[in-house]
Amino acid sequence: MKARFDLRNASPGGYAAMLGLNAQVRASGLDVGMLELVKIRVSQINGCAFCIAMHVAEARKHGVGEQRMHLLAAWREAPIYCAVERAALAWAEALTTLPGGEVTDEAYAQTVAYFPGAQIVELALAVVEINAWNRLMMAARLPPTIDPAPAS
Repeated sequence: MKARFDLRNASPGGYAAMLGLNAQVRASGLDVGMLELVKIRVSQINGCAFCIAMHVAEARKHGVGEQRMHLLAAWREAPIYCAVERAALAWAEALTTLPGGEVTDEAYAQTVAYFPGAQIVELALAVVEINAWNRLMMAARLPPTIDPAPAS
């Protein structure tokens, strides 16, 4: 698959705006490993191979174990995620899929129990950011960076 466009060159201002949102998310104080799990899960839902590959690599750099990444698509059934991660993943899924066209009070209540005050907004910004990147990378058809397979 050949890339359609390079966002950085096609829209320097748009690319800079996305980097600004990324800087805000990085400075949020939220746990980086948890944020990487959220970014992988949202990218799985959206089917963005580029972002999945990128955030799996980033998660590894931040100490997220392989099993935690492999079970992410089934996080509700996997007992290896803590309550805070579960709340973050549920919030990310609610904001990404917008079931019934809204974010329910139930989803908000579950999340605000673990992310009070501004933290819930920061988490929402992280979800908005990865959703935007997913859509941009999918529109661009940017292929994922794949690590070479280990020798067998």
